[in-house]
Formats: sequence, C-alpha cells, structure tokens
Amino acid sequence: MKVLAIQSSGDQTSICLIHNDDVLTFSQKHQRKKRPDWNNMLINLGLNKLFNIDEICLFAFANSSRSYTATRSIATYMKGLAVALKKPLIAVSSDDIDELYADSIAKLALLEYENSGLNSEMFNPKNANPIYSQDLQYKKVNE
Repeated sequence: MKVLAIQSSGDQTSICLIHNDDVLTFSQKHQRKKRPDWNNMLINLGLNKLFNIDEICLFAFANSSRSYTATRSIATYMKGLAVALKKPLIAVSSDDIDELYADSIAKLALLEYENSGLNSEMFNPKNANPIYSQDLQYKKVNE
C-alpha cells in the first residue's frame, strides 16, 4: 500500500511516502507566507521514478493549528488529488499534531485506515476538512 502525507507548520513543510515497509521523506524550510512547490517536493521524493501519483492508495494531511493558511492550502491540494484519483483522504488530528512530521502523519493515517478495515467510504475526501481548536470569530463589515 502507498500512502502520501503532507504536513506544514507554516515555515516548514514535510512530505512522506510510505510504500510497504519503506518510508521516504522530504522536508523543506520556507518563509511563512511562501508555499513551497509541492510538485517539486514530490519529484524530490521520487515521483515518476519510484512511484506515480495514481498509484497512491491513501492521501493524508496534518490538521495543524499552527498555520491556518498552510493547512487550508494543503487540504485543498490533497482533496484535489484524492477526488481526481477517487482515493480516500484522511485529515489527521492529534494532541501533538504541530510537533509531528509527515512520516508520523502517514503512519497515523495508515493505522486509522487499517483499523477501519480499509473502508475507503469512511474517508471520503469531501469530509476531510481542517478543524480548528478555537472558534474563529469574524466581525461583519460596517458593524
């Protein structure tokens, strides 16, 4: 089984591919407001040499509270891949999620998927949305 996971804390992004017993990772530091080129990160991980994107069985991302923008953009990217390829997507949440790298996210997602009996329907990409620990309050304009 191949699992692809991405994690970002805002100024650092890591990506991981689990393929059977092999765990491949790539990490990149970047400015907080600059999103790294995920395609380039995938190529550094072995895309089109060691694996093709359509071979991924499970997609996952870290539901991180450290960077709202990074989490939303990663969720959107992973949702796009999962929907296009008709594959499951897991938004991994944990008490220490902001301290974990993509390899831990991939392992947690794989464990959750295996514990479900490999039930893809439980992990429909449309339900994998970022969840934030605090309620976001917005002020209406002209109030």
